[in-house]
Amino acid sequence: MVDVVIKIAYDAIQMTLLLAAPMLGVGLIIGLAVSIFQAVTQVQETTLTFVPKIVGVLLALVIALPWMISIMISFTHNLFTSIPFYIR
Repeated sequence: MVDVVIKIAYDAIQMTLLLAAPMLGVGLIIGLAVSIFQAVTQVQETTLTFVPKIVGVLLALVIALPWMISIMISFTHNLFTSIPFYIR
């Protein structure tokens, strides 16, 4: 029984990381590009880093949302269909 709970928790954490990866990757790339731009031009404006990251992450979320929903539906479906096996 403990193995089943550990597997469910492992799968949930793995799915969470997989779903967060597109937004985190876009935020990382945009943040790196803006930081390089700020270092080259010596412009130290805080909103210059914040606004492009927010726009990029929201755009990545909108683009990846159908994929993310299908992954969540698949995970939830597999979890609910496996409930009879977990009860034993």
